Amino acid sequence: MEKSSVIGLTLGIIVILSSMVLKGAHLSFLNNPAAFIVILGGTVAAVFMAFPMRDLKKVGKLFKIVFSKPKLIDRKELIAMFMEWAMITRREGLLALENRVEEVKDPFLYEGMRMIIDGNDQEFVRDVLLEDIAAMEERHQAGAQIFSQAGTYAPTLGVLGAVIGLIAALANLSDVDQLAHAVAAAFVATMLGIFTGYVLWHPIANKLKRLSKYEVETKLMMVEGLLSIQSGISTIAIQQKLSVFLTPEEREELNRREAERREAERAQISEA
Repeated sequence: MEKSSVIGLTLGIIVILSSMVLKGAHLSFLNNPAAFIVILGGTVAAVFMAFPMRDLKKVGKLFKIVFSKPKLIDRKELIAMFMEWAMITRREGLLALENRVEEVKDPFLYEGMRMIIDGNDQEFVRDVLLEDIAAMEERHQAGAQIFSQAGTYAPTLGVLGAVIGLIAALANLSDVDQLAHAVAAAFVATMLGIFTGYVLWHPIANKLKRLSKYEVETKLMMVEGLLSIQSGISTIAIQQKLSVFLTPEEREELNRREAERREAERAQISEA
């Protein structure tokens, strides 16, 4: 479970309910099926009008991504792996990586490994992998746009819900108390529209974009690592080249690990 998504949604609901109580608005006003139908049903209807079915079929998977713990690749471990492969390649050649290919779980990295082992031209490898990344990024953008558009539609539908409520309220002006209650209930739709738009749909779209950005950068890192191995550059050069994808804290930790590894190697040589 992705903690930030659950915490954000829970806090949003608590803030709305607490604000209503503190302002003296009774929570029973939320018992307004018409408002929920207008906002949720209207948003779904608008999204169906805006996107083809092939994109909408992915919505369930996108919800799962947002509320499940993301399986992010550790970039420090990735750099360490590329450095190990570079040492093997410099000692024994690219074909020596054949034994390591089956250990690779990531499909993108696996295909890249196969291409460089098979001796494909470096420009060809780069073009194929970058096209793959571009296609993936386009798919991710389409998914995020569904929620971004939903966030745009929901507040406007809230105004529509309020107008419908006001029409019903003004149809009976004889009972002032009933009129006041009906007007208050009419604006529940506006509140729901703004809440779902800016606490649910837009944040979900933003999270999907952030996750996509991380994955794109990680795959670009893989491309640079694979091409560096194919070029036969040193392990130190690979570390320096790929470290640009890390945060300063991650770089410091990677340097510390590498220093500890070298110290352990020197100790083993001394003992021998």
